[in-house]
Formats: sequence, structure tokens, C-alpha cells
Amino acid sequence: MLFDRGGLLRRAARRTAGLAVGGASAFAELAFVVCAAALLGVRSARPAVFTTARVLAEFEGRRIERFHGQGSAGDFTGRRALRYLGVRWLVGGLGAGVLLLIVLGAGTAAVMVWQMVFGTGSPSRMSWYDPITFVLFGTLLVFMTVQALLGVERLDLGLARHFLGPTAQEVLRRRVSELTVSRAEVVEAITEERRRIERDLHDGVQQRVVALGVLLGRASRRADQAPELLEQAREEAGRVLLELREVSWRVYPAGLDSGGLHAALESLAERAGVPVRLRYALTERPPGTVEVPAYFVASEAVTNVGKHAGATRIDLSVSRRGSMVVVRIEDDGAGGADLAGSGLSGLARRVAAVDGVFTVDSPPGGPTVITAELPCAS
Repeated sequence: MLFDRGGLLRRAARRTAGLAVGGASAFAELAFVVCAAALLGVRSARPAVFTTARVLAEFEGRRIERFHGQGSAGDFTGRRALRYLGVRWLVGGLGAGVLLLIVLGAGTAAVMVWQMVFGTGSPSRMSWYDPITFVLFGTLLVFMTVQALLGVERLDLGLARHFLGPTAQEVLRRRVSELTVSRAEVVEAITEERRRIERDLHDGVQQRVVALGVLLGRASRRADQAPELLEQAREEAGRVLLELREVSWRVYPAGLDSGGLHAALESLAERAGVPVRLRYALTERPPGTVEVPAYFVASEAVTNVGKHAGATRIDLSVSRRGSMVVVRIEDDGAGGADLAGSGLSGLARRVAAVDGVFTVDSPPGGPTVITAELPCAS
């Protein structure tokens, strides 16, 4: 279904319950703020006041995360928590007032409907337009109360982000830490990729070149078998060129420069040992900072499926979701892919280097779904 009414009702009920809990806690917070205002003048009581404020603020943070699905708590101090509670009780009280009006309005509406349906009250004074007026004003009041609840929720979440969320210094410090880790992971991923290329050259291309030299040497010594040996050498040279092309594409896919990501993925699908169904839904060409990791995610995933999964098909899709380019690879193989493995962990580091999100869902028995979300500013 395009419209999940059950899910919408559950979300609305959960968020309303969150506002109800917040409204109830507002009275306790008001009492605490009044006592704290009197106790802050006593130096010895300040640690207890700040500790209690932090406990109450952490409760509000857990409430918001549970009922509203937003984690807002950062490494806040007791003073910040006290300032938050000094404003939060007003918003909580406002929410409690709105909910109380909703309950009273629902009770009044129930009484009026009962009177209109069963003719109780004063039917002689009821006109034909009274039901119409009741429906119109009832709809208007429902709309206004829903907007009031949404407004209280936005205020509640905004206050929590402002007072309990990380400060600008904390955000900067976390970002620096993330960039440091990301840089180290990129260096490690590049080193691992170089090792893989060296192994491919040593174990693949080099051995074939040696075999080609042996064939040419035999052809020069055995004139009677020269045509047959030269034909084998020609076939071996073709395999050498093919492996060199594979290695060069692993270094950098030249097709990205000429045809873009779509053409490169089509070439990848044609070369894959497992049938690949490609769905490319981008209307504009993404920048190179997105195309390169997107291609390598798809290439490595398809290669792993061909080597380890025992799959009969691969579904490869590239789409846009807001500001993110989403690359999704699904196969019908045996599953059980390990994100800690060298191949997938290298892809995770490559995606993290561009502030992307990399996930692997691979239960035993399959299917395996690999998803990379890459930020795209264009």
C-alpha cells in the first residue's frame, strides 16, 4: 500500500503518548525549578541541584528518543540541564493543557452527538443547520488541536537540541575525530588495494607473460610445431591483455571519464560471471567524487558474488534519495557475508571517506543486500 494508515496511527499514538509523559513530567520539573532557585544561593547545595537537574534532563532525553525517535542528548553539564528545565516545564505544561482541552472537547462532542442522535436535551430548539455547524466547527477544532500538538512537539524537540545537544565546539571536535579516523582508514584501504594489485600482477599477468615467452621460445626451436605454438601464444597474449585491462580498471575505471557511471556499470554487468540486472535511475551525471566510490562498491560486490556467493542473479540499482546517491546490490546467493572481511571492510572505508553510509544485510541462506549511500551536492 502507498499509504500505511496503521503505521501512521501508531506513530501518532506514540508521539501523543510522548507529549503526555512530557506534560506530566513538567509539573515535577516546575517544582524542582522553584526549589532549585531557592537552593542555588547555598553553595553546598549546588552540586546536588546540578546532579538532580542532569538526571531530569537525561530522563527527558530518553523520552524524546523513545517516543519521538530523535536522540538529542549530548555531553551537557548540570548548568545547561538546569537552564533547559527552566524553560522545558513551560512547554510541557503547554502540551498538558492542549491534551486536556482535547479530552474536554472530545467529551463535549460525545455529549452533543448523543443529543442529536437520540433527541435528548432541547430538541425543540435544534435547527436543521445545527448538525452542519457542529461538523464544520468540529473539523476546524480538530485541525487546530492537531496543529497545536505538532507545534508543542517541535518546541519540545527544538529545546532539547538547543540545551542538551552538542555545542559547536563538541560538533567540531567530533568532526575532527571522524576525519582523522577516516583519513587513516583511507590510507589503509589504499595500501590494501595496492597489495591486491601487486598480487594480481604477480600471480596472474606475470605468470601468463612467462608462459607466453615459453611458447614463443618453443616455436622458435620447433619449426614443425610453430603454427600451433604461435596460435597458442596469440591466445595467451589475448588473455594477458584481458587481465591487464582488469587490473587497470581496478586502479581506475577509464570508462568513467568517457561514458560516466552508467556506461561503466553496463560494462561491469557484461563482464560479470553472474547475470546482472542493472537499473540506473539517475537523471543527471553525479560528480566524480560520487562516481568513483559508487563504481568500486558495485564492482567489488559483483566480484565477491561471483567468487563466493554461488548466486544465479544480481540486482544492481543506482538511484537518488534526497541528497544521497544510493547504490544497492542484491543477490540470491548463500548469504553470510562478513562485513569485517577485507573486501567489504575496504569498501566501508572507501564509502566513509566521502561521508557516506555503507551497510550489509546478509543472513545465512541469503539474500545478501549491500547498500552504499553517497552524499551528492549536485
